[in-house]
Amino acid sequence: MSWLDELSWDDRGLIPAIAQEQGSGDVLMLAWMNREALAKTAETGRAVYFSRSRGRLWMKGEASGNVQVVHEIRIDCDQDVILLKVTQLGHEPGIACHTGRHSCFFRVYRDGEWQVVDPVLKDPKLIYK
Repeated sequence: MSWLDELSWDDRGLIPAIAQEQGSGDVLMLAWMNREALAKTAETGRAVYFSRSRGRLWMKGEASGNVQVVHEIRIDCDQDVILLKVTQLGHEPGIACHTGRHSCFFRVYRDGEWQVVDPVLKDPKLIYK
């Protein structure tokens, strides 16, 4: 039995993957992985995800240059969520979000609405060519 067989994949063969910055502990993003993406991540030490919208593997940073170096791969107690401990490279501080922000979790629920609390570090038009 492969280590990949120990995971609880959904009916589409996917598992959610959380990228957490190793140094700060910030949760950067949530994406999806299939078996091939997780195997390539383990093999290369760089985060590889499965893009549901494109229907293909996607190496983080392939278009933006904002790559994730993976230091550790963990699973939760139910074996149905991956946690990647990463260093986000590219822009300082690292940009993980396609909006040009450090983290994809840049909105906070306050006073009955979602409020943007984290700044854009780099205009996405300058990131994606």
